[in-house]
Amino acid sequence: MNAVEILKGLKSRGVRFTPQRQAILEYLLSTHSHPTAEEIYKEVKEKFPGVSLGTIYNTLNMLKEHRFILELPCGDMSSRFDGNPVNHYHVMCSNCGVVVDFHVSLIDMDDLVSRETGFKVDTHNLVFYGLCPECRKK
Repeated sequence: MNAVEILKGLKSRGVRFTPQRQAILEYLLSTHSHPTAEEIYKEVKEKFPGVSLGTIYNTLNMLKEHRFILELPCGDMSSRFDGNPVNHYHVMCSNCGVVVDFHVSLIDMDDLVSRETGFKVDTHNLVFYGLCPECRKK
């Protein structure tokens, strides 16, 4: 999904979209680095010096609630964000924190969980942890 489609979807749901919110969304859609809110703040602040960290967090929460982005909890009370909301997997370095997308159909987990538990699964999150090639060299 591109920024224009997301903006139309949000507008149809009555969500007001400011230039700062658009910059946050466009940054997330343009990167594969899975940035933290603070990294997004630093990037957007260059274009909009008056933007607050609160605006970043509020926009990320709104985009997540509308399922336009994914939040990846890092286990240390921080999160990284992914502009690709389609279910896919991630590999995270437990040393440096780099996150890489991993696209493979291991098994249709949603259907399996639904059959086994009776839940209607909307989404799931699976992260593999280990050492990235750079950290393994050290």
